[in-house]
Amino acid sequence: QVQLVESGGGLVQPGGSLRLSCAASGSTFDRAQVTWYRQPSGKQREWVAVITPGSNTNYAQSVKGRFTISRGPNNNLVSLQMNALNPEDTAVYYCAAHFYNPVRDYWGQGTQVTVSS
Repeated sequence: QVQLVESGGGLVQPGGSLRLSCAASGSTFDRAQVTWYRQPSGKQREWVAVITPGSNTNYAQSVKGRFTISRGPNNNLVSLQMNALNPEDTAVYYCAAHFYNPVRDYWGQGTQVTVSS
């Protein structure tokens, strides 16, 4: 059974940075597409960033140029570096892993990010 655990959330002032991590147990990410989502309070979950098994990346327009998704060296960690944070980035952030052959999807429990002065 694959489990994902997010960490690194917290309270940060506008303009600050945070680094979120998504750690996998029971598997590695080397053959998975890993996506970060976020859900602001009272709003729908939205896609933030994705990294493919080939390490191609893509970002939502709202975070492009500020956030960076990357894999750790042992392929059991995917990070989301978030810079120039603003209050609109406040949300619970989730990581999700999509595996192929067989197709399986796993979600973490989420980590709260609050951007406030």
